[in-house]
Amino acid sequence: MLPTELVTAKAGIVLNALDEYGDSRARDYDRERRTLHSFGYSCEELDLRDYFAASNELPERLNSLDLVWALGGNAFVLARAMTQARLRDAIDKQSHRPEFTYGGYSAGACVAGPDLQGIDLMDDPTVLPEGYSPTVAPDCLRLVPYRIVPHWRSDHPEADRAEHAANHLAAHDLEHRRLRDGETLQA
Repeated sequence: MLPTELVTAKAGIVLNALDEYGDSRARDYDRERRTLHSFGYSCEELDLRDYFAASNELPERLNSLDLVWALGGNAFVLARAMTQARLRDAIDKQSHRPEFTYGGYSAGACVAGPDLQGIDLMDDPTVLPEGYSPTVAPDCLRLVPYRIVPHWRSDHPEADRAEHAANHLAAHDLEHRRLRDGETLQA
């Protein structure tokens, strides 16, 4: 852990991809907080459900953050949360801040692309946690022009489904990137 005086940036940790599970939030938040703190971030949870009815407040909240870090879980749940909270619009309003970054892994990486085509072979697109509007479609952030397939050829329980998703995207000539666990992409 870094000494407090070396913590220079602030991260908002998005756990909404786990909203269907609930009981792992505290454990997952604490793990991510420790990791990001070691890179110089103070952390707080950025629960997108808080902005479902107040999406106009989200850009102001992002003004106080240097990083939005989204965890894995169900990519469709995360995309619905992002859509319902209007996160893409709020992130667009941060474009003038070169220090502002969006990052994530697994579902958090998937939603950076243009859509979730193929990811339905990995995650259940019909999951609708309590408090989510059934009329809100999962929309992605469109930060990169390709789909991201996580856990490809990795020692992960979803590796076989990731292989199937990547093959599906390739067969349909849909631009995508395959990521093994531990690999990164930078846009």
